[in-house]
Amino acid sequence: MKSRRRILISITSPAEEGAVEYPMSPEISRCTQQDYNQILGELQDFWDGRETRPLHHPMFIHEFGDSAFVIRDCAKIVAYLFGFVSQVGPVGYVHLVAVRASARRQGLGQALFNRFIEFARGRGCTQIKAITTPSNSSSIAFHKSFGMELLGYPNAEGVPVLPDYAGPDQPRVVFWKAI
Repeated sequence: MKSRRRILISITSPAEEGAVEYPMSPEISRCTQQDYNQILGELQDFWDGRETRPLHHPMFIHEFGDSAFVIRDCAKIVAYLFGFVSQVGPVGYVHLVAVRASARRQGLGQALFNRFIEFARGRGCTQIKAITTPSNSSSIAFHKSFGMELLGYPNAEGVPVLPDYAGPDQPRVVFWKAI
């Protein structure tokens, strides 16, 4: 039987006087085609206007749908994670994790990551992995916030990277964590 976690969503900053919190039970479920279509139509709300459509390949729903998760607030998707289990090692790979701007800092990304770790462990994985670009400081901070290690060597800005990871002159920050 699945355990259900409750997360409190704050309408204003908890430090502000009069902050109103309401419970949101973050039921995490598999991403459906309808969910996927909603995500694609509202990418700007998740990615602060950055162009990420090419990263949202339909294979994450059709071929890796067991590891594509969403959290809804009623019918509205507020967070999602697309991942898969590696074919070359006991690794669960998180490809994308996103939370709507209006729902950030509420633990939803962490809840999705925890669900993915549970999924990956159930399929024999002993590690999780993710990557980002060296300039994506918010992604780096997010992944570090729950104990993922950065592999590689410090670049000119001091960020550990793996040189040529994504091709010639295309370094990437590679995150890793034993699970």
